[in-house]
Amino acid sequence: MNPTIQLLKKHVSVRNFKPQKLNKKEVETLVEAAQSASTASFLQAYSIISIDDEDLLEKIVEKGKLQSFILEAGHFFIFCGDFRRHADLAAHQKIDISGTLEGIDALMVGAIDASLAAQNLVIAAESLGMGACYIGGVRDGIEAIAELLHLPQYVFPIYGLVLGYSAKINDRKPRFPRTSIHHYNGYSKETLEKTNEYEEMTADYYFKRDSSKGPLTWSSTAFKSLLSRPRKHMKAFLNKQGLAKK
Repeated sequence: MNPTIQLLKKHVSVRNFKPQKLNKKEVETLVEAAQSASTASFLQAYSIISIDDEDLLEKIVEKGKLQSFILEAGHFFIFCGDFRRHADLAAHQKIDISGTLEGIDALMVGAIDASLAAQNLVIAAESLGMGACYIGGVRDGIEAIAELLHLPQYVFPIYGLVLGYSAKINDRKPRFPRTSIHHYNGYSKETLEKTNEYEEMTADYYFKRDSSKGPLTWSSTAFKSLLSRPRKHMKAFLNKQGLAKK
């Protein structure tokens, strides 16, 4: 197992950071690593917004109802799907791409491009001894955050990414067994028995991590998230941004 694979297998989300802000060179190095990721048809359909204005960051955390640990971390990025550059240049060259931009696949392309770039950035940060955590809660306050960031049409926030130097690192959460995730030549039959075995594994992990919170399992946390965050406002917001109309 080489050092890169060892680094990947040690990944955990970090929510406790030392009060040490990243400098401009560190931020730019990480963004350059992010830009080296693969991108669909070389569209580069994403933008990365750094939030280094403390007042603005406080407003984003407040309006988006985000976790307060973001304020103490080394840096906060917001990753966006972005077709603004494409739309502007197409209009300048009198090419109509609006039908494509309004389709669902464009939305997927923007989200995928941004996610590939974000994962590159996280791996680069972890290789430098930092920790990171994705903040999907950005989408809960997407309207307010988009307004604070003055996002134009064809740009949409996907998630935040907080990172810095870790003050505390939790044990790695056990993943599903490889055979539950990895299929050969088609989708294999998943059994309830195998999933229940994983439930027991995660129950043991959560109990050892913090027994005061009562019994927790993978499904209790997963279903809580799915039920409490339906985010029905997303379609209306995306339509307003000129996306996902078809």
